[in-house]
Amino acid sequence: METIRTNYIGELRTQALHVSSGNVLITDAPVDNRGRGESFSPTDLLSASLGSCMLTIMGISAGEHGFSIEGTCALITKHMASDPRRVAEIEIELFFPADNYSDKQKRIIRKAAETCPVALSLHPDLKQTVTMHFGQPSE
Repeated sequence: METIRTNYIGELRTQALHVSSGNVLITDAPVDNRGRGESFSPTDLLSASLGSCMLTIMGISAGEHGFSIEGTCALITKHMASDPRRVAEIEIELFFPADNYSDKQKRIIRKAAETCPVALSLHPDLKQTVTMHFGQPSE
């Protein structure tokens, strides 16, 4: 059975159904590409997927090593290129709620971010810039 069922609903908008959970999301073309920009664009979802994957794998790794990254925030910036239109760079700033991680724990966190499945699935020409801030507020 499929994982996701996506329908084009018109006016540069799609509706994707996550089959096993029933959750639905809408995508909309961005304003700079003839859309309304009223929802995530497909390239926004690509960028969000990278950040969410990194956080998830870091959380798994932290749990396996007996510590937590709960409260960590990712600020994600997508940079587009043209000719052809594509995502050229995804910048991710990770803000950890405390600076009480050991050097070993920080290495575990960095390795997890670099080896998340989405990061490893993206084309090597897509630049992934990841900055980690420990113990600094996200605002």
